[in-house]
Amino acid sequence: MNRLRSLLIVVLVVGLAIALWWWLGAAPKRDYLSGYIVGDNLNLAAPVSGTVQSVFVVDGQRVSPGQPLFRIAPATLEAQGEQAAANLSANQTQVSSAQANLHQAEAQVAAARATAEHAQSDLARLEGVERDDPAAVAGKDLDQARASLREANANLVAAQKTADARRADIAKAEAQTRQAAGGQHSVEIQVAQLSPVSPAAGRVEQVYYQAGEWVPANQPVLSVIPDGKVKVRFFVPEAKLAHYRPGRTVHFSCDGCAGKLTARIGYVSPDPEFTPPIIFSRDSRDRLVFMVEAYPANPQRLNPGLPVEVEPLQ
Repeated sequence: MNRLRSLLIVVLVVGLAIALWWWLGAAPKRDYLSGYIVGDNLNLAAPVSGTVQSVFVVDGQRVSPGQPLFRIAPATLEAQGEQAAANLSANQTQVSSAQANLHQAEAQVAAARATAEHAQSDLARLEGVERDDPAAVAGKDLDQARASLREANANLVAAQKTADARRADIAKAEAQTRQAAGGQHSVEIQVAQLSPVSPAAGRVEQVYYQAGEWVPANQPVLSVIPDGKVKVRFFVPEAKLAHYRPGRTVHFSCDGCAGKLTARIGYVSPDPEFTPPIIFSRDSRDRLVFMVEAYPANPQRLNPGLPVEVEPLQ
């Protein structure tokens, strides 16, 4: 009886072992695609050299659109701004003066025209009297009237030329004023660029300069990774590439991430490459792969460099 019982136990154990072996061998294995999180940095700098006056953020801090990031001391640009404002004010004064001169010149033109018309009327009257009675008008009176008309016409022409010159002065002063206003606006833009703001919601990747340090022009003071520039980068074997097209959604997971996450494919590389040594895929035998980049739906808590596992598309 004991031998029969032992034999039954052995048969049962062997049967369970065979069943377990078959189940493990027959069960489908999920072949995850390996990848990692990447982010495209935005390096923010100032257009002029200067001392860092303030840094308002720290490494890893979340920032919102329009949030101030740092400020460069604007000592040099403040002086340029004051000079530009003085130039604009001086040119505006020139415009006002030129307009006043034009009003005066136009008044002189009106007076000269009235004098010329009066001289023309006097001459016409004398010539009419002479035609009716030649003895009634002295020749010297006609000569004087003709001379007065010529002088009045000459004064009218001169006044009109003066008025034209005053109009040219106004146009020149207005052009100089626009140029001065442009110079002032340019300085205002540069002053605003001394204190840039975050262009989008994202995360401060690294602060390169601190308050009190001198930074050259166009040298990044800090870098920001916008949420829209965070991507899941993974590699797909050549045989399965047809399943991955821009616009499709993939599911992925990572250590410490809550549940399964989704990402929309935005780019599929047209060029194959060999699997880099740092990429370890489960049971992968293919060495020739294509890079795929997908944009996660919620990138706020995904740090660049974080390894991920992507579920293959069917």
